[in-house]
Amino acid sequence: MAKKNKSKSGMLSTDATVAENRRAKFDYHLEDKFEAGIMLVGTEVKSLRLGQCSINEAYVGPKDNEIYLINANIPEYQQAGPKMQHAPTRPRRLLLHTKEINKLIGSVTREGYTIVPTRLYFNSRGIAKLEIALGKGKQDRDKRETQKKRDWGRDKQRIMKDR
Repeated sequence: MAKKNKSKSGMLSTDATVAENRRAKFDYHLEDKFEAGIMLVGTEVKSLRLGQCSINEAYVGPKDNEIYLINANIPEYQQAGPKMQHAPTRPRRLLLHTKEINKLIGSVTREGYTIVPTRLYFNSRGIAKLEIALGKGKQDRDKRETQKKRDWGRDKQRIMKDR
């Protein structure tokens, strides 16, 4: 899990990563990255500020010429009343420029790319942002190659440290 910068009140500070999808780098060849805003309700923002979110099983998909984050789990904010709560895994609309939306939708439909959420964070102004990437799925042999490179990198660091 990513390191969280928490203040005394338990809330995340600005430029803090809330959630990271590490599995995305292992499962996909990531190419273009985009920064997208997210349409959230108040209790979702409060849950994110407490560092509660999971995007490991989330995916991004087009719907009615817009881009949505689907299946991201932002748990309910416990201090809010029952009428103010949100649905934890509801689809959330992503805020992108029209050119970016058209490029993403075109890549998904024509070229067989997948849009993968990689990181959810707060920018320097304290606004929640989602980093998404265009990726092509890796095959098993590519995954084994990635694992071999990672293991060799670790072994190489150990050897250099012992010298």
